Amino acid sequence: MAARLSRVLVANRGEIAVRIIHACQGMGIETVLAASEADRDSLPARMADRTVCIGPAASAQSYLKIDALIAAARGTGCDALHPGYGFLAESEALALACEREGIVFVGPTADQILRMGNKLEARALARAAGVPMLPGSEKVASADEARRIADGIGYPEMLKAAAGGGGRGLKIVERGEDIDRAFAAASGEARNAFGDDTLYLERYIANARHVEVQVLGDAHGSLVHLGERDCSLQRRHQKVVEESPAPALAESRREEIRASALQLGRGIGYRNAGTVEFIVDGDTGAYYFLEMNTRIQVEHPVSEMVSGIDLVQEQLRVAAGDRLRFDQRDIVLRGHAIECRINAEVPSEGFRPSPGRIDRWEVPQGPNIRLDTHCHAGYIVPIHYDSMLAKLIVYGSDRTEAIMKMRHALQRFHVGGIGTTLPFLRHAMDHADFAAGRVNTVLVAKMIEEMSAAKSTAAH
Repeated sequence: MAARLSRVLVANRGEIAVRIIHACQGMGIETVLAASEADRDSLPARMADRTVCIGPAASAQSYLKIDALIAAARGTGCDALHPGYGFLAESEALALACEREGIVFVGPTADQILRMGNKLEARALARAAGVPMLPGSEKVASADEARRIADGIGYPEMLKAAAGGGGRGLKIVERGEDIDRAFAAASGEARNAFGDDTLYLERYIANARHVEVQVLGDAHGSLVHLGERDCSLQRRHQKVVEESPAPALAESRREEIRASALQLGRGIGYRNAGTVEFIVDGDTGAYYFLEMNTRIQVEHPVSEMVSGIDLVQEQLRVAAGDRLRFDQRDIVLRGHAIECRINAEVPSEGFRPSPGRIDRWEVPQGPNIRLDTHCHAGYIVPIHYDSMLAKLIVYGSDRTEAIMKMRHALQRFHVGGIGTTLPFLRHAMDHADFAAGRVNTVLVAKMIEEMSAAKSTAAH
């Protein structure tokens, strides 16, 4: 394998760039880092065999420029490009550009990215595969049409951007009289964020859990899952804590969700790593297709911890044309893993971003504790990019042990010079609802309110 992929362009930054470089090093593959001017002296730049500057700090002039990435790959003799997550990871245009230039794109095909990236197309594919769907609509052309459909389905509803993600172009509608305002806001957000203001309707579930299944396929027709993750702890549709396996889920339902993910993946002949996401109704236990992410996920380490499989190395092998080295019977999921995302934000000030110089960086160490990061004492957190500093992952024989281990690890994690989300994460791990597995997508908001109330009471 190493002889077939000899040099990989790492088309990303931060901790995922470090992660990809480590995976390549373990396989004897050379790495070239594509870095902006702001990242020329970063940890991944020091780790890579070579670093190429692809433009100014602004991502629109560097990490989001396909021509610059292709030129960097060609100019350094790279035979593959790994996009990581974020930026252009789910860009069919980048996958096509790589294909035209004879560069291996470490991900699915451009057609699979395109089809799953459009939420209406993805819904149609999921429906064709027999995967449970939330009541909803196809494209809605106007607020009046949305109101007629919603009146028939019932409220509350969600107006969602067909080309969207990350909560942009998404509005919850409680009553018919709110649709005009919500439609205008959602379509405007979608147009600005994605250049496409197409919307559709989907039934809103108040007590919702976010459960996703990690899948991995090759170009020879094999597809497996590595279990599911619960990513319900979210703030503004951005995940905060992830774990595998999902807690408080009936085993029969767990198997159905995993099987549905494989049904969808097989329906499109999915290749490489991907994640099929579902909404689980916390009141009824019913589950519904949400979307598919055609890339490696931020939270992939928890799946690695319980399966013992290096997903990034498997991505590289599959991209090189290899068959999967295992089938579903070979994959044994053991224990429990939890991941906390540590961001440069100040929870007590509305999670205000906190860029600047890190003057203290003391991290927890020990058996079954993993830290994925690009940070160190002296590192200057730039203002230009996502605020994530690190991912702290722990493994335990069961969920109780994993929570205890995470609590202790967070207590030993100290960062100075900037604000971080460590105080909030410590609170989350101590929360009774989380400990009991009573998680849903609004629990973080409840935690934040409780922290604010406690702070206000202490001040008086």
